[in-house]
Amino acid sequence: MRVDVDPQRCRGHALCAATAPDLFDLDERGYSIAANEFVPDEHADAAVAAAASCPEQAVEIIR
Repeated sequence: MRVDVDPQRCRGHALCAATAPDLFDLDERGYSIAANEFVPDEHADAAVAAAASCPEQAVEIIR
């Protein structure tokens, strides 16, 4: 499983980073970026929850 943040959609709410802090970092402007493209199996549920938490639907789960 991989995770990606669409920079065109992200508006800096940072809900994904709050939901799954091991999977997302914030850039210098406060926008979310994937901390690691590949999601460890033990964080798969957190990745799905983070994607669901994004009001802009900027987080994409790629299986």
